Amino acid sequence: MLKQLEMYLQYPFVRYALIVGVLIALSSSLLGVPLVLKRFSFIGDSLSHVAFGAMAVAAVMKLTNEMLLILPITVLSAVLLLRSGQKAKVKGDAALAMISVASLGFGYLIMNIFGPSANLSGDVCTILFGSTSILTLSVKEVWLCAVLSVLTVLAFVLLYNRIFAVTFDEDFAAATGANVKLQQTLFAVITAVIIVLAMNLVGSLLTSALIIFPALSAMRIFKSFRSVTICAAILSVLCALLGIVISILAGTPVGSTIVAVHAAVFGLSWIIGKMQKAG
Repeated sequence: MLKQLEMYLQYPFVRYALIVGVLIALSSSLLGVPLVLKRFSFIGDSLSHVAFGAMAVAAVMKLTNEMLLILPITVLSAVLLLRSGQKAKVKGDAALAMISVASLGFGYLIMNIFGPSANLSGDVCTILFGSTSILTLSVKEVWLCAVLSVLTVLAFVLLYNRIFAVTFDEDFAAATGANVKLQQTLFAVITAVIIVLAMNLVGSLLTSALIIFPALSAMRIFKSFRSVTICAAILSVLCALLGIVISILAGTPVGSTIVAVHAAVFGLSWIIGKMQKAG
């Protein structure tokens, strides 16, 4: 098996997949902890479905660079969702569900009516489940992912204290002089960027797994915000690496394999948490 893996690592597309997988997993896990704590766990689903709808429009318009349309639309949706909070007429969970379903339905309808490809089912399956996209990345896409992921990690580290304050008590953060609206906007932009990148790894329907599972697994073992964040980052990177390696060796879909590994790790962390309480 090791020889087989060593042989596969000689191919550039395999190395690209591992690099991108680690970077996206790291970025998603950092954002996952505050999103789960703020009860916005399904923001990944909603934004990825928005990105799916934008991708369908970009495909119909035959844009050479789909990111020029997908990223701005997803960022705008993230800002509207994360900044609306409980003051909006449509509350957070209802807004997420509404945008998620509408975007998914709109995107599929556009692809069905105007789609240039004859293999509609194959195209939709690839976008929704990320079956092969992670293994067909170009050098330009790898560099784009690397730059955006590094910027995301740096932004999270530099804004760590502010993210911590806004996550637990927005009113208290505002009382201390923090610009809560600006911080929410920056956080929404970062979230949208990661969601769009994660679609290449696990597809539109499975994106939220990269956000939810690492955070929940870490919360079963640790209690402090810092410990949970660090643990979530480590677990996310390890699960992404293991999932991609298993997928390559076993010939299984990349996205589904990574999610299965995350689910197994969550089960293990749940057992460890129970043992800690019993001890």
